[in-house]
Amino acid sequence: MAKIAGAPISWGVCEVPGWGEVLPSDTVLAEMHSLGLTATELGPPDYLPADPDQLKTLLGSHDLTLVGGFLAVTLHTGAQSTLDEADRVAAILKAGGAEVLVLAAATGLDGYDETPKLTDDEWNTLVATCAKIREIAAGHGLQTVLHPHVGTHVEREAEVDRFLADSDLQLCLDTGHLLIGGTDPVELARRYPDRIGHVHLKDVRDEIAAKVRSGELSYTDAVEQGIYVPLGDGDVDVEALVKLVQEAGYTGWFVLEQDTQLKHGSPVDKPLKDTGRSLAHLSKIL
Repeated sequence: MAKIAGAPISWGVCEVPGWGEVLPSDTVLAEMHSLGLTATELGPPDYLPADPDQLKTLLGSHDLTLVGGFLAVTLHTGAQSTLDEADRVAAILKAGGAEVLVLAAATGLDGYDETPKLTDDEWNTLVATCAKIREIAAGHGLQTVLHPHVGTHVEREAEVDRFLADSDLQLCLDTGHLLIGGTDPVELARRYPDRIGHVHLKDVRDEIAAKVRSGELSYTDAVEQGIYVPLGDGDVDVEALVKLVQEAGYTGWFVLEQDTQLKHGSPVDKPLKDTGRSLAHLSKIL
């Protein structure tokens, strides 16, 4: 049986300041449970309780377990504060029964609309910091994966390839962010079958993604314009991707993610309906 999880970002819960309306965690978790999901990612640090007992109680009240969590931190500076935050979040994840720390190379700027270029020394520090965080996470019994992500220092295809060459960390294969950054996620999985440690399933409209790649449209504006759609409605070959990683021996989680912004007046049932459609599409494939 494939392992399928949800994620708070599908309900508009994001770490970016001013991203949009943030729904109460009870609402989000209850809707996940109503879809038949049995697991979730953590969401932004401190969206769910940091206290272990409170976290277990909240998840348990919705019959959910925790699979992992996304952590976007500056890796290229080598700051001790980055390692301390990774240790703090890893402890929360471990307390919730999670398996994986999903790391992203944040720029240090708010949001994901600008990506300053790194020097070679900064890149080397990024790679070294990833290795340090892997050891910290391993101390909590967690696997660490690097998430190529729009607006981070591992975004474009050349950066993904460079990271795979310079680091032995596995990747979080996020089908949406990879395609927006110019990487075919199916081809990446075909080229590096042994480097896929975690999977975020998204679908995107490539005509909007092309405008992000060219700089014509910011990432934030692209999300507002509906770049993300339920699985099967966009231009990611989700079926080919899922079958390819399974044939390669992947036994980890498939996390349903549709990066969403909820503005004032947004339909309150849209996250539930969209995630339900994605779940139905994935279930047919499986």
